[in-house]
Amino acid sequence: MAEASDVTQLLNRWTDGDDAALEQVTPLVYDELKRIANGVFARESNGHTLQPTALVHEAYAKLVDVDVTWQDRAHFYALAARMMRRLLVNHAKARNAGKRGGGALRVTLYEDAVGMHDADEDVIALDAALAELASFDERKARVLEAHYFGGLTQPETAAVLGISESTVRREERVAKAWLRKRLSETG
Repeated sequence: MAEASDVTQLLNRWTDGDDAALEQVTPLVYDELKRIANGVFARESNGHTLQPTALVHEAYAKLVDVDVTWQDRAHFYALAARMMRRLLVNHAKARNAGKRGGGALRVTLYEDAVGMHDADEDVIALDAALAELASFDERKARVLEAHYFGGLTQPETAAVLGISESTVRREERVAKAWLRKRLSETG
């Protein structure tokens, strides 16, 4: 893995218009984005039609168009996490809209298929719960987003959010407990 300062310098040179920096930073961040995407999919149920590689390509295409001054590599990955979250949610919502048949009655021939878990619904439920959490505690929601969707470590999350590692640990512990409770209430 490349040094964090090297990635940060390349990201900032790229933002300043240096196209050669984009070519240099791409291979450095691509593998890490792929690792993050694989981690996101490993925590999900089976049934996704979107693959980790496609998620990385879509997120990276959006990141290339972002006009931001990068604080550091953790900041880049935090924004990548947010983009991956949005892409997964948008993909899940689009699939659900198509599967629902526009309000037509859904019938299955297999009784056991009725209770099958839908990965798209998991992503949508997680997104809704994180949005609800953010409505009253933005920092806890950002800590979870950085962890689940960004694969950031606690030190990286602390750096991105400008808080201490002990605060990240505490916020993550409380937020995970709240999230488990909230998701169990909504089924």
